[in-house]
Amino acid sequence: MSTGIEHYLSDFEQLENDDWFSENRQSALDVFKESGFPNARLEDWKYTDVRPIKKKKFSSVNKTPVSMRADEIDALRFQGLDCIDLVFINGVFAKEYSNIEPLEEGLIIENMQDALAKDKDFLANHLAKYADDNSSPFTALNTAFIQNGAFINVSPDVVIEKPVNILYLSKTNGSPLATHPRNLIVVGENAEMTVIESYIGHGQANYFTNAVTEATLSANAHLKHYKIQQESLNAYHIGNLIALQSRDSNLESHSISLGGALVRNDIHGKLAAEGAQIVMNGLYMTDNKQHVDNHTRVDHLKPHTSSTENYRGILNGKSRAVFNGKVVVHKNAQKIEAHQNNANLLLSNDAEIDTKPELEIYADDVKCSHGATVGQLDQKMLFYLRSRAIDEQTARSLLTYAFADELISSIGLGPIRHQLEQLIIGQLPEATLIREFTHE
Repeated sequence: MSTGIEHYLSDFEQLENDDWFSENRQSALDVFKESGFPNARLEDWKYTDVRPIKKKKFSSVNKTPVSMRADEIDALRFQGLDCIDLVFINGVFAKEYSNIEPLEEGLIIENMQDALAKDKDFLANHLAKYADDNSSPFTALNTAFIQNGAFINVSPDVVIEKPVNILYLSKTNGSPLATHPRNLIVVGENAEMTVIESYIGHGQANYFTNAVTEATLSANAHLKHYKIQQESLNAYHIGNLIALQSRDSNLESHSISLGGALVRNDIHGKLAAEGAQIVMNGLYMTDNKQHVDNHTRVDHLKPHTSSTENYRGILNGKSRAVFNGKVVVHKNAQKIEAHQNNANLLLSNDAEIDTKPELEIYADDVKCSHGATVGQLDQKMLFYLRSRAIDEQTARSLLTYAFADELISSIGLGPIRHQLEQLIIGQLPEATLIREFTHE
């Protein structure tokens, strides 16, 4: 048995595991027990050391519920966004703070725990069918502890106007806590919807979030997915998004990482039918000794599919980031397009980025490109701003903001875009002046 996992096995024994999904949980636990935590000998984890997670005894059994005031939670919502809200505190569904009903016809939203009890026949066809427990020990660990999370099902031909905002709030409860949110999003044929996942740490809480989201898009379905990670700077975050796409479906993914001591984001798009499209945008900002790792993979399984990827990183202090973007064009997946770009801005001589865009092509009639850049602020632009009587620190912050805003501006929801702009500006020196320059 691998060391560092014994307390998870003990926690599993305390889990309520007597429902129809119990065999799946046990099977996933066996996978985790066999593999243990990943190490640097594995290519996918070469630059990310998860020993800080392995060494600490994060409890997956929440025995000490925490309370929060309604105004505290309201302050964490997206101001001005008319949406459906699900709130989880330390991994437990907080119905009293959520705003689900009334729901539009053709839309089902439930806490995963309730869905497991009520929707067995439907979940049996979808839950744990897209995320492979063998692909990552963290996915297996999440499956073993499936209890809370969001189940979202949109019927065919239904367009959901209101976004669904899932807020995962973590707050210290006296001991290091592990939560395993599991989300399942099913978008029917010709249906459309927007889902936001927000992960926020309260204060300087020390905890471990291990999240998995599965999504399946039927023919001509459209899903916009936003993940905004603002964990505590003492927290660890491992997140996986796995999406299976059918004919002419469209997935738009925006991944924003601003917090966390050690963060890993995995996104895996499976384009399983002609006409499927995926767009992936990502922004990560790191400082001090933060470590953020973004791994993406797109499998072009059929002809006439397309993927576009644009990730940007801003690194300061002694922080480190990793970007690994892999595009696999499978045999006979002709006439596909795949474009990938990763740009990084280093604000400190001690910051470090490992970037590795990859193409693996087994078809001959394709259009593929990939590129990566690592650099510092443009000295010509700095000189230009300085010549306009702008001091050096403000000029640097303006250029840094502009670098980030090229990606943030692609976010279609105004309240989210505005709040992210404010968060980014707030992390820069001379924030007040930057707001004046940007007319905020």
